[in-house]
Amino acid sequence: MTPTIVFYILISIICIKFIFDTVLNYLNSKHFNDKIPDELKGIYNDEEYLKSQQYKKENYKFSFISSTFSIIATLLFFIVDGFAFVDTLAKSITSNSILVTLVFFGIIALASDIFSIPFSYYKTFVIEEKFGFNKSTKTTFVLDKLKGWMMLLIIGGGILALITWFYQITTNTFWLYAWLLISVFTVFMNMFYSKLIVPLFNKQKPLVEGELKTEIENFAKKIGFKLQNIFVIDGSKRSTKANAYFSGFGSQKRITLYDTLINDLETNEIVAVLAHEVGHYKQKHIIYNLIASILLTGFMLYILSLMVSNQVLSQALGVEQASFHIGLIAFSVLYSPISEFTNFIMNILSRKFEYEADDYAKKHYNANALISSLKKLSKNSLSNLTPHPLYVKFHYSHPTLLQRILNLKK
Repeated sequence: MTPTIVFYILISIICIKFIFDTVLNYLNSKHFNDKIPDELKGIYNDEEYLKSQQYKKENYKFSFISSTFSIIATLLFFIVDGFAFVDTLAKSITSNSILVTLVFFGIIALASDIFSIPFSYYKTFVIEEKFGFNKSTKTTFVLDKLKGWMMLLIIGGGILALITWFYQITTNTFWLYAWLLISVFTVFMNMFYSKLIVPLFNKQKPLVEGELKTEIENFAKKIGFKLQNIFVIDGSKRSTKANAYFSGFGSQKRITLYDTLINDLETNEIVAVLAHEVGHYKQKHIIYNLIASILLTGFMLYILSLMVSNQVLSQALGVEQASFHIGLIAFSVLYSPISEFTNFIMNILSRKFEYEADDYAKKHYNANALISSLKKLSKNSLSNLTPHPLYVKFHYSHPTLLQRILNLKK
């Protein structure tokens, strides 16, 4: 296969993905004005429902504009041999192959992020602000960007440097060492993310004594679940939207409640949400997701090892000499259809897990309290109550609100 044919294959994959996503978004937008199902009536009054429709439509338009700009910029970069230019620039800075890889991806990541800043700013300070969600300040926005860049530089750069080194010393079997490295890092982050990363962006405090903590402790005692680490995070620092999540396992397991969740819901509704999160732990969903993630990573790295040294891939991007970083760029595009398929399967699995966690909350706490909490959270986030079924299959990691309520009422 010639470099020219490979180049057109890469361009075709990028364009097909854009067209597919655009069609899915369009189909979903045609359901924005659908009649609300009887089971969901009462969540919005007429004025609130009109507001939710406006929010969905503005996000749809914004998504279309930003994705169109993104694909135009990407295609232009491919057509004008942008990767070859960055490769030459990186090699003019250093001759060390590991540093060349780091400089190459550093330039691309920085340029891409700078390109996206106006869109991110508009999303936060125009759309989210208009509909009353944004609580972030411009200072917080800038600091988040700087912290994100520092994490990418230290963590992302460190992992990339090690993987490049593995490739240099082993070539064909580098993927095994890279897989081990990423697996260890994934397990580590699952256990300590809330302790090490979250504090860089948010404040977390143990849940104070009171009615809520007492109710949670009573529930934990009832199901024989040791739950000592319950934290409240200042989610209201950036948004009015509420959330809760379970992280870690073993002695490091903890439940984190957003302060917005505590403000929006009644005590029994919060405990119902917590019961759902405990359900994920009890059903071993965290372990299953971790294993699935590690296996998929190993599969991806193995496929990468078969392709990354192919000189034709580098030549397709305008670079004569095969190199790890250019091969990685070409591979990321060629692998994207497989990634779409695996994401589709993982979403199916995730939705199954959500049903199981809901069932656990129904069995061990209160189905009506969970239904009430889900309705309030959907209303407060102006969520889409009538998404297109195909859009749900490809983009929803959770069942729709209607599907969850019907399941809880069984």
